[in-house]
Parts: sequence; structure tokens; C-alpha cells
Amino acid sequence: MLNIVIFGAPGSGKGTQSDLLISKYGLKHVSTGEILRSEIKAGTELGKTADRYISKGELVPDEIVIGMLEEVILKNMDKKGFIFDGFPRTLPQGEALDNMLKKNSMAISSVLSLEVRDEELTDRLLKRGQLSGRSDDNGETIASRLRVYHQQTEPLKEYYARQGKLVDIPGEGAIDEVFNSIVEVIDSLTGGANG
Repeated sequence: MLNIVIFGAPGSGKGTQSDLLISKYGLKHVSTGEILRSEIKAGTELGKTADRYISKGELVPDEIVIGMLEEVILKNMDKKGFIFDGFPRTLPQGEALDNMLKKNSMAISSVLSLEVRDEELTDRLLKRGQLSGRSDDNGETIASRLRVYHQQTEPLKEYYARQGKLVDIPGEGAIDEVFNSIVEVIDSLTGGANG
């Protein structure tokens, strides 16, 4: 089973590359934001618990998020693997994800870190804000999101590097160039047997 964590700062192209990987390799997209929204909408116990935190503007505790991820994984064991997008974001989440996967006789295959300079990320997000009208894509918010990424999420890179799973992918080329770099990494893991 191919389990990929796609990693990168806001604006690094995680969503775009995730979509391409899903269609090429038949992976199940695991986005914690989507899972939380669907659990809340479905009115599950986990969803109700999560909603209590979200409605107060608080972060949903890691153990609740991990519980939701585990349910999604167990329901989709027929897939060729999973792509984790937007999770883990902190060291404790990385450890919790590893433990949950291990409990289910699985592991992360590779962690793909899309490397993009902060100036480029800021430019991309400002352009996206102008095109899409997303109010969170403004200079002040972008600077804050990048700060949070560097402080909380970047330490995960060292955690995965120690496991020998971290692969830095240059993320500033054209979308298909970045994708081809990722495909090379994944094909080296799978012996080229894709899709």
C-alpha cells in the first residue's frame, strides 16, 4: 500500500499535486478539513464532538482527528493507498499518525516536501486571492500563515528525515515539471508499477 504525505507551505501546490497523484496512482485523498466537514454534516459522534470545538473557534484535538482518519482508512482498505494532505501539521500529529498506521499494519511510504521560497509563495497566494477573491489570501494573513508553517510544521521535516522518508521536491517549476519529479520518487518506491 502506497501512503504518501504531501507537505509544503501554503501556496506550495499541495492540492494541485495531490489531485494529479490521485488520478495517476488511484490513491484515496485524505484531507482532514474535508473529513471534519463531512463528519459534522453527517452528525456522527465524532462530528458532534469536533463541531463543539470548531464553533468556539478552537482547534479540534489531535486524538479526535486521528480517530476520524482511522475510520476513513479502515473504510477504504480496497484503495491502492492514501495521500495525506494538510495532515500532519505538528510533530505530535506526525507521531500519532505513525502510531495509528502501525496499529493497522501500515506505514508512511514517503513524505514529499514541496520546496518553494517564501517570496514565491507570497506572490502565488496574492495572485490566487485576486483571482478567487479568497479573503485569507492577503499580505498580512499570508505572512502569519507562513510563520505558523515554519514554526509548527517544518520541524516535522526532521522527524521524517530521521526515518529516511523525506524527499525534497523543487516546487517552483511548472506544474507538470513538479509532478514529474514526484512521479520519479513514487515510481522508485513502487518499482515503476503505477496506476
